[in-house]
Amino acid sequence: MLDFLQQLNELNSFCKNALIRIETLGNFVVWRNQQKIENKEWGRDKTIQLLQYLVSYRQRNALHKEKIMDSLWEDWNDRDFKVALHGINKTLEPNRPSRTEPIYIIRQGVSYQIDLEKVWIDVEALEKYIIIGNKSFGCDNQIAKQAYQNAIQLYKGSYLPNRIYEDWTSEEREKSQLLILGAYITLAEILLDENPLESIRLAQNALNIDSAWEDAYRIQMKAYIAKGNRPQAIKTYMKCEVILEEEYGISPLPETKKLLQEIESIG
Repeated sequence: MLDFLQQLNELNSFCKNALIRIETLGNFVVWRNQQKIENKEWGRDKTIQLLQYLVSYRQRNALHKEKIMDSLWEDWNDRDFKVALHGINKTLEPNRPSRTEPIYIIRQGVSYQIDLEKVWIDVEALEKYIIIGNKSFGCDNQIAKQAYQNAIQLYKGSYLPNRIYEDWTSEEREKSQLLILGAYITLAEILLDENPLESIRLAQNALNIDSAWEDAYRIQMKAYIAKGNRPQAIKTYMKCEVILEEEYGISPLPETKKLLQEIESIG
């Protein structure tokens, strides 16, 4: 348990003290020494695209320059990459002495990656918080609760919403969405007995992301019963049934139907 708490504290400390922080959820913002970097500092959109690509594939091995350019730009030349990379390094490290290696973008030959030990990235932190939450859930729910709450605070919307039609952003967008849906539901489950209203709110947040997320309806049904509101619990099931039929042409899972039967049998 101490190990989970230590990991949690280290993550919080990294967020507070990192000299470069990158936010990608709901908006794209980069902070340098606690100061927001304005768009005009980047110079060209290709500079921002290159940084966002490196963020999107941050957990892979160093990425080859040609693979990066093939993914980003239909018509490219070597100069495009050099100018964009120079733009990133100059913006992140405006005072770096000439002829010294950049400290945030690691180069290995003609391959590149972000140094995750020096750069704080919200999606990276979100994933780590949720891993701590998942591992401590059931054995130390206080730590799990804190970890999930920290993750939820980071989620301000879809990953890189201004690049929603770019193929290279879709994997990270889907991954972060699934992670946050799981965090909402598991935290709602933890809070079911002590704060059913909060469980309802958290489940609704999940439904705002995916209206057919059946786990969220079950949580709300249980929470309404905990509040003694049987009619609202049944109404929630009916809404779930309608949404699943409209979206996918399916009916609720046996687990959800069983929960409805249990609710209807309450005198």
